[in-house]
This record gives sequence, structure tokens and C-alpha cells, in this order.
Amino acid sequence: MIKKIKEIQKEASGFQAVKLQDIEDFRIKYLGKNGLIPTLFGELKNLSKTEKKRFGGNINLLKSIVLDIIQKNKKELSEEEKKSEEMDFTLPGYSWELGARHPISKVKNKIVKIFERIGFLLCKGPEIEDDWHNFTALNFPEQHPAREMQDTFFIEKNTDILLRTHTSSVQIRYMKNNPPPIRIISNGRVYRNEVISSHSHCMFHQIEGLFVDKGVSFADLKQTIQYLKHSIFVNSKIRVRPSYFPFTAPSAEIDIQLSSNGPWLEVLGCGLVNPKVLKNVGIDPEVYSGFAFGIGIERIALLLYQINDIRLYFDNDLRFLPQFRSE
Repeated sequence: MIKKIKEIQKEASGFQAVKLQDIEDFRIKYLGKNGLIPTLFGELKNLSKTEKKRFGGNINLLKSIVLDIIQKNKKELSEEEKKSEEMDFTLPGYSWELGARHPISKVKNKIVKIFERIGFLLCKGPEIEDDWHNFTALNFPEQHPAREMQDTFFIEKNTDILLRTHTSSVQIRYMKNNPPPIRIISNGRVYRNEVISSHSHCMFHQIEGLFVDKGVSFADLKQTIQYLKHSIFVNSKIRVRPSYFPFTAPSAEIDIQLSSNGPWLEVLGCGLVNPKVLKNVGIDPEVYSGFAFGIGIERIALLLYQINDIRLYFDNDLRFLPQFRSE
């Protein structure tokens, strides 16, 4: 019987009421007419006088413990109800300061959606690259200045592992593993060893586009740039200015004029994919041609939001971000 009393005590000790009905159910289970404790008292009649005295005391102790548990739970529930009644739900609530998506993320998402509407697939690649994907496959000569330490962050000296200087490396990786037609955009952080100032930073964000298929011409590139311009800067003009990039030929810089009397501002570089680049990834330049372009997201964001210092994007100043909540 001692074992049975201890088991009942152990079970009762773990009780915790959530509502008053739980307490009543608990009382009936242990103290009701047919409850566990009255049943134990009923079993005493079958015991000897000595055993009755011994087990009776244990049963009385168990009853006392159960009554204490009932009183404790009643008190706790009563305090919770009192606290609830004292709370004035008509009082104004606490205000929560809402966050805001970063302007770089806003512009990136906007440009990605613009190109997804015309069938471009978003692709991503590693920020730590090797020389072949970042330079050699893109037709950078061995003595090109970009390979030197003043322009590129190399992971270790005298190695070919580096922080990518553009997202063109993603295009190389995609072309190696996917046959034409190819229509992709790649975005992400890129790194260049530049002096940090109001108009330049050692880390910035790029979106690059690539279209490879049969019969792709410079006219296709220009129409795509026009589409991008109309989607972001509606009342503006663009001009195409000849330039040079190792991975495109011919190459061009795109300038934009936001107002009739405003200055021309450079916003992106582009061109037809150099046949040597196509050969490097196993695509026949006699059959396929393509165009590529690269956009600096920070530069577009500076123009859109009329911000005059690129460092504001990375200073983590909580006074800067709230102004972008309304968008």
C-alpha cells in the first residue's frame, strides 16, 4: 500500500490548473466519493490494527498534500484573474518603430523585376573567385592593371584566389554549363581596392546582363537599354558613347540626362560579347553572338533618391533608413 500511496502523491504533485474547472476535476479525482483517497481509506478495514495505524497516517498526510495543492492553484488563478481585471484595455498601446528596406535592396529588386518581365533569369555565384573566371576567361591580358594589387583584393599574395571585381564571373560559370540561347542577369557584391569617398567605395553592388543567341546585334542591346531607362527614369535621355572593355567588342558607355539642361551622367557599360570570351566557354562565335551590360546599383540609387554621398549606404546610421519606409 505504501507504494500505491507514493505513486498517487507523485502524480498529484505535478498538477497545475489552467482554469477553475481543472481544480474541481482534480478534487473529484482525489477527494470525491469514489476518489483515490477515499478508496484507500476503504481498504484499511482489511488490515490489522497495527497496519491501520501505520497506513492511516500516510493516507492522512496524502490528503493534506492534495488539499494544499488545491488551495495553491486556487490562489494562483485568483491572482491572475485579479491582474486581468486591473488591466485597462482602453489605454493606447505601445508604438513599434517599423523598419525599412535598404535603398540598395529596393533598387536591386526593381531592376531584377524589370528584366524578369522580358525573360531574363536571375543567377548568382561566389564572391570569392579564381583568376580564370574573374579575368582570363573574360579576355583580360596578363598585364592588365586590374590584375594588380592596387585594383583587386587577392586573398593571399602570389595566388589566383581573389574577391570578385565584377559579377561577369557568374556569366562565365553559366555559359560553361548551359548552351545558348542564354538570357541571364547576375547580381551581388563586388570588391575593388579603391579609396573610400563620397562617390566611390571598396565594396559595391552590381547587376550584369547577358544575352547570347543566333543573330544578336547591337540594336538588340540598345533596345534593351532603352527599355531599362524607360522603366526607371521615364522622362530622361540616353546617349551611347564608345568605350573599351576586354570582354566586349564593340563596347560602349551609357550616359543619362535626367533633365533637359542637366548634366550627362555615366550609368552603365555594355557591348557585344567578345568572340574570344565565347570561345573560352565553348560557344561557337561563328554561330552565336550576344551582348552584355553592367550596372552599378549604388549609382542608380544615388540618382533615384538624390543622395550625394555613397558612404551613407554603409554607415548603419538609423537616421538614414527611416525615410525609405513610405515606399
